[in-house]
Parts: sequence; structure tokens; C-alpha cells
Amino acid sequence: MKKTDNQALVIFGASGDLTERKLIPAVFNLFCGGFLPESYAVIGVSRSSFTDAAYRDKVVFNNEHLKSKPGATEENLKRFAKMVYYQAVDTKNTETYVQLKNRLEALDQEITTKSNYIFYLATPPSLYQTIANGLAENGLNNNENGWSRLIVEKPFGYDLASAKALNKGLLNSFSEEQIYRIDHYLGKETVQNMFVTRFANSIFEPLWNRNYIHRIEITAAEHVGVEKRGGYYDSSGALRDMIQNHLFQLVALVAMEPPVRPDAESIRNEKLKVFQSLRAYSDQDIKENVIRGQYLNSTVRGESISGYREEEGVNDQSKTETYVAMKFFIDNWRWADVPFYIRTGKSMPTRVTEVVIHFKPNHHHLFAHDSSLSNQQNVLVIRIQPNEGILLKFDMKIPGAGFNTEQVNMDFKYDELSNVYVPDAYERLILDCMQGDATLYARGDSTEAAWEFIDPILKAWEKDDSIPVYGYPAGTWGPENADNLIEGENMNWRYPCSNLTDDGNYCEL
Repeated sequence: MKKTDNQALVIFGASGDLTERKLIPAVFNLFCGGFLPESYAVIGVSRSSFTDAAYRDKVVFNNEHLKSKPGATEENLKRFAKMVYYQAVDTKNTETYVQLKNRLEALDQEITTKSNYIFYLATPPSLYQTIANGLAENGLNNNENGWSRLIVEKPFGYDLASAKALNKGLLNSFSEEQIYRIDHYLGKETVQNMFVTRFANSIFEPLWNRNYIHRIEITAAEHVGVEKRGGYYDSSGALRDMIQNHLFQLVALVAMEPPVRPDAESIRNEKLKVFQSLRAYSDQDIKENVIRGQYLNSTVRGESISGYREEEGVNDQSKTETYVAMKFFIDNWRWADVPFYIRTGKSMPTRVTEVVIHFKPNHHHLFAHDSSLSNQQNVLVIRIQPNEGILLKFDMKIPGAGFNTEQVNMDFKYDELSNVYVPDAYERLILDCMQGDATLYARGDSTEAAWEFIDPILKAWEKDDSIPVYGYPAGTWGPENADNLIEGENMNWRYPCSNLTDDGNYCEL
């Protein structure tokens, strides 16, 4: 394992929900697992007035998200809390950043962090450039006596123009090698295992191309609606919130060419090539190949579910999409004319994210004795969440006379591994940044390339009122119109269940 330098994690937005719910628990897990270096500190930064002791009470001793952790004993919490500090700074006023600099220098003398700093921006995106400028003006961006790294949360831009402006602004204060654009989907163990599944196994890689694959399908469904995030979500929507970042990162991992080496630069170079190879949509393509929807009020298992426009903070005439399904192509040698389908939605039958590889059927259907089996395909399912694992579907002979066949499952699930700890996504990504490994972080040019594909869709929706927003009852798999995207007779979306192997049409409705 890589050596981890002594260092400090500085969290801007220290009194926010993300810090308390995800970041502090992730660092605590690293502490319990023995992954932190000998000298380490967490410094919370925000405008709120806290003493060190008061902040420790808030994020450690009174943090409900820590109490459920296996290592949350009284002794461990006390030891961990000693690493946690707080510094009040007006993040909008860069003149006050000298207070943070002085505090970091004092801590460096006290616990020897060797001027190695990670600055985590758990703040609204509107503050990213201001914070980066404030750090730079006080020399907290240099790598002379130690090193400095900047973790930026999504959303990274609202459209192509804002993403370019944000990249340019951050690069005025930090170099590309210092900027870590975090996407928690890439920290999930199954996402990383997809890379190994492809390139480490000779039964898959030779088949991973247009000659053997019929289509690739990616689903990211959420069981809940927008809940209390209606105000934020109504200015974002599913295309910005899920597809431009999370799902396109999965597309890149599925479709990329083998990198020269398994290092950050080589892998991110290949991911960029995927985005550059996306076939641009025409105006007509957007109308035919991109379906947007919005969930409607419904009754699910006897419970009344509100429609999107009835949610708190949502405009009652809103056209913001809570569901998107799209078909697109990657114009390169490997994937020419292979359709890629992705969909994401709120208030669906279950919470599930998975990648589905549909292999082409045999040309000669030797054992197909009825028309329903004429398009029987082998399917590889890579489950990201929940019930993480891999499922392979193939045909076997039914015992008895004749050659009647039935599709069977061969599966592997991570929770079947004994004595193996599967780290949380934030935990893994923070550790990677601590060790200077940017493999699972997005690079600026890839972010812009993804926006170049998405931006025309957003502009078309904004300008063309003839493009509909389809309604779908809460608790269903989205608008029926999305079924028309799938090419081929008897070809449909896979309707997954929360359990990887219990699949079937609408099994959780």
C-alpha cells in the first residue's frame, strides 16, 4: 500500500450536511482502519462561530451518522475528536483567509503536518472560485514546502459555458494536477471492479466490442422523490444532476480502450477519448432519442405519493425533468453502431444502479423452438448498488428428453465475501487524494467534453416547446415512450430488483 504523508484535511462548509453525514464518518472509518498517517488533523472552516470543543461535539460526539459505525466506541471517538479542529472564516471575504493560514501554520508546529493540505470544498459551487482565490492569495496553493490539493464537489458547472469558466478560474489558482473533481459513484467498489472485470479476464475483453455486443444499458433509479431538495432540484434536473457526471463516468469506464498503464493519467486519457467520440445529436435526434419525464402523484402499496409539481419548493408549472432516458452512439472502431442506452429517474420502483451488457444472439438459433426465444441473449449485469456484484445469464438444457433450454444465473455478490471490508465511496476517494492518486477523479478536459454533448440537449429543451415532458406515475419505471428507444424485436429494458438475482418485469411494483 502507498505511504500516506502527514497532512491536514481542511473542510470548507464544515457546518453543512455533507460534512456531518459523509465526510467526517469517512475520515473516522479511515482512522478506525489504521489508514491515517501518524500526524493528521481535520480543520472545519465556515462562517459559524464554534470553538474546537463545540465543533467536536457537533460532528463527532453528537453526530448520529457516526454512532452506527462499528468502531464508534467511546475510546475511539475521544481519540478521533482530538484530531478535529475548527476555524471561523468568512469564505466570501478573501481577506479573512490569513486567519486560516495562521491556524494551519500553528497546527503544523504543534502536530507536524509538514504543510501538506487537502482543501475540500463542501460548499455551493458559487464559492469554488472565491475560495481558490483566497487560498492562492495567502500562498496556500503552492507545493514548495509541502503539497496542496483541492477537492471540488459536483455540480461542476451548470452548462458548457459555466464549466469552462469554472475550469479557467480554478486553474488561475491551482494546477490541473492539484484539482480533484470528486464523483462519489467512482468510489464504489463495483465501479472499480468493472475496470478489472474487463481488462483482467480473457473471457470478456475479446468480446467487448461491436462484433459481439448488441447494446449496452445503464440504469440509475432512485426510489425516493426530490424530498426536501425541491428548490435545488427544480433548477437542476436529472440530466445535470445524474447523467452529465455519474452516468457518463460509468459510460467512459465501460467503453474506454485499454490504457497503456493502470495509472491516473493513462486511464483518464482513455476516458477523454470516449467523450470525444460521442456522436453529436441533431435537433431531430434530440426529439427522437432523448425522453424526459416527470413523476405524477400516485398510490404505491397503499401510500399516497405526491407528484413532482406538488413537492415543496417546486414551481407548479415546472418542466424540470425527474426522468431521462436516451439512446446514443460512440463513433470509434470498437463501438461503431452499437447503441448505448442510459436512464435515470426519481420515484421509481426501487433504488438500483447497474450496467447491463447485452451480447448478440447466435446467428443460428439451434435450440429455439418457439418465437419468444428467437432473440435470447447472454447478459452480463454489473450491479453498482445495492446488493453489489456481478450476474451472468446464459442458457442451459432443461433435464429430460429433447433440447429445451432455460436461462440461468451465475452470480457473485460482495456481501458473500467473509472478512473483507468494502470501504465507503467517500472513504476510498478521500484516501486516494491523501495519497495523490487521481485515477478515480474527473479531469477538467473530460468534464468539458461531457458538457459539449449534453449542452445542446439543454438548449433544445429550453427553446423548443414542442418537445414534451411525459408524465409517469410515481413508483413506476418511467414514461412508456422510453420503451420505444430500444432497437430490435422483443428487446426491452431490464427491470431490476433490489436483489441482484431476483429480476423480472416490474418485480417490485
